[in-house]
Amino acid sequence: MKLQARHRKTVSEFIRKSLPPTEEMFLRFGACILKIRANDSEILEGLRVYFHPFVVVSGVPTYTISVHETDAVEVDLPLIPKEPDPGKSRIKEEFIDLPDGRIVRKRLTGVVFVFGAEDHIAVGPCKRNLNQIVNFINNRYIQWLLHEGGLLAHASGVLLHGFGIAIAGFSGMGKSTLSLHLLGIGADFVSNDRLVLERKANEVIMHGVAKLPRINPGTILNNPSLFGMLSERELQRYARMSVGELWTLEEKNDVPLDRCFPNSRFVLSAHLHALVILNWKRQDRPMDARRVFLDERKDLLQAFRKSTGLFFLNERTPHPVDPTDDAYIDRLGDIAVYEITGGVDFQAAVAFCRSLLHASKGVEAELHQPVGSMPCMSH
Repeated sequence: MKLQARHRKTVSEFIRKSLPPTEEMFLRFGACILKIRANDSEILEGLRVYFHPFVVVSGVPTYTISVHETDAVEVDLPLIPKEPDPGKSRIKEEFIDLPDGRIVRKRLTGVVFVFGAEDHIAVGPCKRNLNQIVNFINNRYIQWLLHEGGLLAHASGVLLHGFGIAIAGFSGMGKSTLSLHLLGIGADFVSNDRLVLERKANEVIMHGVAKLPRINPGTILNNPSLFGMLSERELQRYARMSVGELWTLEEKNDVPLDRCFPNSRFVLSAHLHALVILNWKRQDRPMDARRVFLDERKDLLQAFRKSTGLFFLNERTPHPVDPTDDAYIDRLGDIAVYEITGGVDFQAAVAFCRSLLHASKGVEAELHQPVGSMPCMSH
């Protein structure tokens, strides 16, 4: 298939006419309902398995997303390469802004996304790249949250016995690893890598994304709850590697949360009580944690801020600008912020997070409960 029209509406009509969707399903993320249509039953089945805690029978859709299985798609338009994120070198995406929407093409897979107004379309070899469809669906939910006034943050989120903790960190610091250790002591899961912050009166709500954590073998080896993800042979292979080799190894796998942490729930929204920023190093020093104030330590915001990226299209503002440091500081308000430095020590970090919960019980009569929860999701 080749796309060459210069208007989103014309492109979307061509795709739907050429590859008409035949089946549908519904997902509910909080107050946002998504209708997913596809021309291939395997795609919907894969999405049902992945998003199973959020599947509903029907509803009035906020967005309708159509997924069209075909070969790699060519875009006969002057696409612009998307500059890699800081610390990355490979260009993975290219895009073009049309008068009424945007087209994004994944270079490696040939999957193309067309969106704007009522159109939210994925087309190409979608079955082989279901993770990209999962991300596109989650990005539609993020777009809805941002249109409702939310602020996007680069952080994990957990709810530890009613105490909401956001975990940020500079690249490779281990925010996902710390989140999973906290699930091991009874926390519920909010989000792995993205949070959208909403302020209600004097409270901050963190909204998570229905995305399973993707982790490397080193994280598995250091968390007994995750051992079941690997065979005995794989466990032995990775156990022979040095700490340095494991730290840099990139062999990511989705964590089956409901199998590894059967007592945890997937809490898609929760009140936020503390932000922990990981800024430690692999060194022979004890971990240290102390409270900081972001108006004095704006350098730490670089670990927490998140650009909206290619998959957010703000139709209400012709030329949207990412939020400033002050916007994040204002949104967090009186939320306590802690910086963790020194040597990497996940058990010490877990103990510190537990101490925050205990300290809060001394000053709060009753902690907030989750805004909404479901059993932990898995494949």
